[in-house]
Amino acid sequence: MDRRHVISTQAAPQPVGAYSQAIVAGGFLHTAGLGPHDPVSGRVRGTSIAEQTEQTMRNLASVLDAHGLDFSDVVRATVHLQHLDRDFDDFNTAYALHLTPPYPVRTTVGADLANVLLEIDMTAVLR
Repeated sequence: MDRRHVISTQAAPQPVGAYSQAIVAGGFLHTAGLGPHDPVSGRVRGTSIAEQTEQTMRNLASVLDAHGLDFSDVVRATVHLQHLDRDFDDFNTAYALHLTPPYPVRTTVGADLANVLLEIDMTAVLR
């Protein structure tokens, strides 16, 4: 018996490589790194970090919802920012609009990303 269960939804961008949108294993749901891509067109939505954060959070919310979870279940997030110094404050403001205390733990790092300003992956505890 496979101890992993794949989560997939059309409400979030489809994988473009050898990965799943999310996997449930060991009492947690682990998302792939998602960015600001429109789930229908596949195009990047937004030009500012606030706009791209909003779309990324919508994508993550859709994946969590596909397993009956929401941001209140998230315990960990990893954030990659293309321009860490320039965009951190505006990213943090947009990100915080979707969460309530106690906030998940988070690691935020600078990264060389392809045509997007950020990518976020999350881990949520199952209910």
